[in-house]
Amino acid sequence: MRPGRHHPLLLAAGLLAAAALALLWALVAGDMPLGFAEVSAALAGGGGMAADIIRELRLPRAVAAFACGGLLATAGALMQVLLRNPLADPYILGISGGAAVGALGAITLGAATVWIDASAFAGALAAMLVVFGLAHGDGSWTQTRLLLTGVIVAAGCGAAVSLMLALAPDTRVMSMLFWMMGDASAAARPWPALVVLALALVVVMPFARDLNVLARGELSARALGVRVGHLRVALYVLASLLTATSVTLVGSVGFVGLVVPHLVRLVLGNDQRVLIPAAALAGGTLLTLADTAARTVIAPQQLPVGVLTALIGVPVFLFLLSRGSRISR
Repeated sequence: MRPGRHHPLLLAAGLLAAAALALLWALVAGDMPLGFAEVSAALAGGGGMAADIIRELRLPRAVAAFACGGLLATAGALMQVLLRNPLADPYILGISGGAAVGALGAITLGAATVWIDASAFAGALAAMLVVFGLAHGDGSWTQTRLLLTGVIVAAGCGAAVSLMLALAPDTRVMSMLFWMMGDASAAARPWPALVVLALALVVVMPFARDLNVLARGELSARALGVRVGHLRVALYVLASLLTATSVTLVGSVGFVGLVVPHLVRLVLGNDQRVLIPAAALAGGTLLTLADTAARTVIAPQQLPVGVLTALIGVPVFLFLLSRGSRISR
């Protein structure tokens, strides 16, 4: 079957079913295995230890992983079509690093939670402005200049994070390491991130047709009446917000924003009206599965979810890269 020929209703049903199964697995799996009946009773408001485990521990963590996976995949899909560059994603372009620098700086200063969130967003936005400002060059962005600038900014952010870790008081080092490894276990307030993801999709979908035109080239988009400048600025800011929200909640998680849009595009084609919501669902499902595996594979010890996404993302991306090379030949 050619990409893009899947029936939309079947596609939506399949992705929603996969997301539901991933969330269900996250609720039943763990040191204390639970059954479907206990999950249903807990979600219906029942009492007892099993209900407390589900409502207080597993459900917030599963929702956080799902929301952050969706946020990163949506940000990656937006940046790849805006830049017409398949390597663009918040992690490689240094935006995740900028958000981590902002958040860690706020933690170092002992700021309140709301300022940590605001600093993460400011850091992500600052990193994006630096990358695109330095890469603009002679009046237009080039893929090579953009990627190289992003890699350098990401390296600089990594160095800044290491410096802050070295200088931070011992009492704050553990909370700062949270941002470095990507870990959903401390995500106590996942619902705002889920709301941000839903609102982002509501905002983006009316522009999906413009993104389809922009994917064919900036000149074509301008000729067809797309306000390219305004569209880019708005969606770059939105991508920063999505990245900052994700990093604020679970720390720095790589490869979700890079690999998931690739996989979805491989199956469904490059129609942004389908790709963006499908990437959000697939990204959320992937990170939920990865987080559940991270806390169950070698239980009771838990792995940082960012480690698992890297272990999954690197071989998948190399496979996609080699496949693209064969196709191009």
